[in-house]
Amino acid sequence: MFDQDLREALDRAIRKLGYDVEKIEVSPPKDPSHGDAATNVALALAKPLKKNPREIAQSLVDALELPAEFVAKIEIAGPGFINFRFAPQWYDASLRAVVREGEAYGRTESHRGEKIQIEFVSANPTGPLNVVSARAAAVGDAIGNLLEATGVDVQREYYVNDGGQQIEKLALSVEARFREMEGEELEIPEGGYHGEYLVDVTKAIVEETPAVRDMSGDERIAHFRRAAVDAIVGGQKRDLEAYGVGFDRWFHESEVAEAGEVDAALEKLRASGETYEKEEALWLATAAHGTNDDKVIVKRDGVPTYLLPDVAYHLNKFDRGFDPVIDLWGPDHHAHVAETHAALEILGFPRERLEIQIVQQVNLLEGGEIVKMSKRAGKIVSLRELVEDVGVDVAKFFFLMRKQSAHLDFDLDLAREQGEENPVFYVQYAHARVASLVRFAEERGYEVPSPDDVDLSDVVTSGDANGLILLLAEFPMLVEGAARAREPHRLTTYLRDVSAKFHAYYHDHRVVTDDEKTSAARLFLSQATRNVLRNGLTLLGVGAPDRM
Repeated sequence: MFDQDLREALDRAIRKLGYDVEKIEVSPPKDPSHGDAATNVALALAKPLKKNPREIAQSLVDALELPAEFVAKIEIAGPGFINFRFAPQWYDASLRAVVREGEAYGRTESHRGEKIQIEFVSANPTGPLNVVSARAAAVGDAIGNLLEATGVDVQREYYVNDGGQQIEKLALSVEARFREMEGEELEIPEGGYHGEYLVDVTKAIVEETPAVRDMSGDERIAHFRRAAVDAIVGGQKRDLEAYGVGFDRWFHESEVAEAGEVDAALEKLRASGETYEKEEALWLATAAHGTNDDKVIVKRDGVPTYLLPDVAYHLNKFDRGFDPVIDLWGPDHHAHVAETHAALEILGFPRERLEIQIVQQVNLLEGGEIVKMSKRAGKIVSLRELVEDVGVDVAKFFFLMRKQSAHLDFDLDLAREQGEENPVFYVQYAHARVASLVRFAEERGYEVPSPDDVDLSDVVTSGDANGLILLLAEFPMLVEGAARAREPHRLTTYLRDVSAKFHAYYHDHRVVTDDEKTSAARLFLSQATRNVLRNGLTLLGVGAPDRM
């Protein structure tokens, strides 16, 4: 009733009156004293109908058909808001649903039949994953979880960019480390990779293939080119697995080239009539599709720019039946968004088929100062180092506390805190507190009653409990909205609110008392809270411990 049922009742009333509105918003009012739910639909209708919004609101209220046992009061407030106050029976039914559905609570089939691919992290295979990649991994996996919770068939993919100049520079950097191992002076090539991780990579390659010592220089560099990518990608996989993030497919750029798909994409672009030659290069007329200027797709030496294999890769995605495709890119790729959309639009693909989100920069703060250096990884702090420092759960939760399009200051001092000052511990402690309550109750001979055999009158008539129940009832709507908007940060805010409500209720109300009926109702409320916290943390990829 809080969301879907109420919206459907409003929709029926609107159609009954002959009105039309594109979207009906129902949400909790900012001031809880105004009611349990509110809608501004009368205000939205006022302009097209050229009527007073309060008059429209009154006509909607008169036309509404709602179960009397669920709605205690309906009021028109301000310029035309409609506020709803729910009856104890609504709170009773809502609370029972949370416990009855258990791990399924919050999950729906609203988007069954949709097939969406989300590609994320996709860091160049030239070094360990950094903290921006760690943020992208947390965000991408959580978006995937949210989409799956609404019935979507989700595939997670990692794109390994194993072509281009950066791989050549990687091979030359490994060659330099090899020569250093052989007693020669170290000379990292210009634009090469200086991190000490390459010492380990080089040693591992030589140990696995001692014959590299007998190869010619060109043969050895060719071997290093392949082996270094394999070694670094292997390390990235291990780090992500330890981080609790997995992928359905690791897709290599070389796959599209070897399958002839880059050449095929080039022919399709030529056939579009929007390519032309200038300065011995081949250009694509992207400016007519939203970019600042046209883009080169094949350089004068015949080598494609990054844009052409990217187009081929996205055509491959579409051919696999994904619609839409979601890409999470790092902050250094912001300029590439418009030209990728433009190139695909030239080939006839509407922009909504590809959603590109930029996962913004992360600043690690320690003592109020930015942490800049990692000896092992070069001028980055790696995902592995961060996880070893603060742990998987803390890292993920902190990365998800802010919208991914916004810069994030990651406070290492706060992340290392083991108490309730740490946001993730605050939420996890609420979950563990309920588990402790259940154990204590069992020692006293009580247990959490079943939804079909409990008297909830003690809690559904309590103002303190009602606020918590109302929040728990929002969970399915919140999951749906976060999935639709691709915004997992909404969930971290919500879980902290639930935890705060529960901690306050626990502080003011003894849960396990000498009265069996009261204890049963309060244990039931506590268990409902535990279910929501567990389900929400699971969607974030964060643990829900029973003991802390």
